[in-house]
Amino acid sequence: MAKVKITETVLRDAHQSLIATRMTTEEMLPILEEMDKVGYHSLEAWGGATFDSCMRFLNEDPWERLRKIRAAAKNTKLQMLFRGQNILGYRHYADDVVEYFVQKSIANGIDILRIFDALNDARNLKTAINATKKEGGHVQAAISYTISPVHSSESLAQYAKELEEMGADSICIKDMSGLLTPYTAYDLVKTLKSKVKIPLQLHTHYTTGLASMTILKAIEAGVDIVDTAISPMAMGTSQAPTEAIVATLQGTEYDTGLDMAQLDKICKHFTPRRDEYLASGLMDPKVLKVDVNCLLYQVPGGMLSNLVSQLKQQGKSDKLPEVLEEVPRVRADAGYPPLVTPTSQIVGTQAVLNVIAGERYKLVSKEFKGMIRGDYGKCPAEISPEFRKKIIGDEEPITCRPADKLAPELDKLREKVKPWEEQEEDVLSYALFEQVAEKFFEYRKAKKYNLDADAADPKLGVHSV
Repeated sequence: MAKVKITETVLRDAHQSLIATRMTTEEMLPILEEMDKVGYHSLEAWGGATFDSCMRFLNEDPWERLRKIRAAAKNTKLQMLFRGQNILGYRHYADDVVEYFVQKSIANGIDILRIFDALNDARNLKTAINATKKEGGHVQAAISYTISPVHSSESLAQYAKELEEMGADSICIKDMSGLLTPYTAYDLVKTLKSKVKIPLQLHTHYTTGLASMTILKAIEAGVDIVDTAISPMAMGTSQAPTEAIVATLQGTEYDTGLDMAQLDKICKHFTPRRDEYLASGLMDPKVLKVDVNCLLYQVPGGMLSNLVSQLKQQGKSDKLPEVLEEVPRVRADAGYPPLVTPTSQIVGTQAVLNVIAGERYKLVSKEFKGMIRGDYGKCPAEISPEFRKKIIGDEEPITCRPADKLAPELDKLREKVKPWEEQEEDVLSYALFEQVAEKFFEYRKAKKYNLDADAADPKLGVHSV
């Protein structure tokens, strides 16, 4: 057994999970050279919600952040999270936009693209995988982990095999809700290892309190790489603490070889940051607690708070138990989609509508109709024809790869972004978050010419919506 490798998530998922992705580039830069000396397998530094948050809340150019991190961390691979055909947005984009985004991500410093699809529909990963291979990047194809009557270690291993055959260089088990339990992780890793020959990585969250044990059992089963977060930004809805995992494996056949003294330098940098986040209210102590409801209802922490918020707005907070019971029923009707962005929001909202209306599917959201129609791809289980007819009537369901219905859009976007364009990458920022990008471009222009750029604390949301 080779030593276990570590991917550090503090620059992306750790602060996305704990403080809604509000860490600034300036807070990262002073420690990057020390992080570069640790010997991590990779630094997860970009993608996910960082792109949106940089422009929307921090008045930062996400491309400039990537270039600065790349310049400071010269020896460590940089990794990003990429939502397949959704890129980093919330809809499917045409293939030419996906290909250009991959090209520019790698050109600006990304080495590894972790590419996933919310429905585990491999067709939605095809363009991103091919583009990454073409640009010489590392394709890490991710399995969105979930529990249902149609999901098993065997079925997930079959999906992993399909991804390997499509060109994946490694596979990631992406457990976004902390639902993977230790002994299930052992079984899953063993099954995956028997099916695929490429390296296997585990990404899980501490939400349910199981992450460290799950990681340990996965390592014993042969997982090659694990995601962790430096301790001041670990646990709760984030990842297991890096130092704890490194210390656990010291002196064993799985020893990471990472130096605890060097990790302590990283810890000392982020400890005061965490104190500041708590003091300012940016970090809510609630996100640091173990949330057993995730195991009871298989509802991710973020989705749970979203449901609470929707019910509160309707003055129906007392209906939460009914909604939590309705979520699995809606999910079953919809073909058991994994609950991750955007499917978690779609299923959750529909469950709320069903309970508030007092009749199931009396009110149906546009997004739920789209999911049943096939706009997002194929759901894991077959949807009954009767149910589909009830939701979309006589509309034709989409059975092809959804992006096949999208015309190329890059040239039109280039025309639209011309009034603001300062770099080639601006067209991609605009493509993903049109209104947010426009506001950011205006801010950038004002700052450049010393006009009256908004001087408010960016973390509090200059561009909040």
